[in-house]
Amino acid sequence: MASAPIKFGILGCAKIARKLSRAIVLSGNAAIAAIGSRSLEKAVGFARENGFPESARAYGSYAAVLDDPDVDAVYIPLPTSLHVQWAVLAARKGKHVLLEKPVALSVSELDVILGECESSGVQFMDTTMWMHHPRTHQMKDFLSDSTTFGQLKSVESNFSFPADKAFLENDIRVKPDLDALGVLGDAGWYCIRSILWAADYDLPKSAVALPDAVLNDAGVVLSCSAELQWQDGRAGSFRCSFLADLNMDVTILGTNGTLSVHDYVGPFQENRATFSTHVKSGSVLEHTVTTELPQEALMVREFSRLVASIKFGAAKPEKKWPTLSRKTQAVVDAVKMSIDRGYKIVDVTY
Repeated sequence: MASAPIKFGILGCAKIARKLSRAIVLSGNAAIAAIGSRSLEKAVGFARENGFPESARAYGSYAAVLDDPDVDAVYIPLPTSLHVQWAVLAARKGKHVLLEKPVALSVSELDVILGECESSGVQFMDTTMWMHHPRTHQMKDFLSDSTTFGQLKSVESNFSFPADKAFLENDIRVKPDLDALGVLGDAGWYCIRSILWAADYDLPKSAVALPDAVLNDAGVVLSCSAELQWQDGRAGSFRCSFLADLNMDVTILGTNGTLSVHDYVGPFQENRATFSTHVKSGSVLEHTVTTELPQEALMVREFSRLVASIKFGAAKPEKKWPTLSRKTQAVVDAVKMSIDRGYKIVDVTY
């Protein structure tokens, strides 16, 4: 017998919350219970504009969502500088935490969040949506095949998009008091996660930012690139930018084969995604993967499954997801430190 749906509260009316609201509805095992904003009027308007069920409650504060006894889990799309405050409070209230990336401004901040989630027995997951697409699992099957792919040698990952003047002047991702990591925490998070994913989450020994970073007048990174190095010779490189044309390419090179994908962050088509593989024999294959649900709905479904196993089955929170967030944040920290130190090589610590 299927368990009751996991009831979500949403903290804030960020643009990305529109996509997640739809994902909650589509997931099949979750429901929207509440939305909170600093303004009741804004919360009511957001609920109306996004077709929330009549049963969903609108609140004029984030705290009111956390105090709602019907809310099982919260999705937090607030500016990164607010994550520690609200994720910790959510965990203390017994709410499971689905946290927008970047999850924190540093590993030390993230440790505060993860420590509270662990002590409170709640599930933590970040919103790196592409990890939940079935294409990702099929690509991993190719990378895990020692005959067709071989041993990993290098990964090149990119995520850029051309931000307009209004974005570069007003978006929270360019404000030092809101999202001080800028493009590194936003687009760079995806690049770093893709490299770690290809390397089976084995952390690199060191990171170095290349001397091409572009910062705004407030010191927030708008564009940067970096190289990662492992002790065994594996290498990773990435470029993230608010100042270049749309690019979501990843190329993964092995001793026997290569994998390439052009839209890893978000498939160009919601229910259909592709990637290509090349092997030493010279054969190039184009792979198409279909899915009934978009990747964000699959993410909500998996998160809600984990929450349900805790709520209804007495399971313990899955540690995989907080571990992956912490490893990604550790590399973000190292690249940011490299930029701050004048592009010096920095050891990645975990």
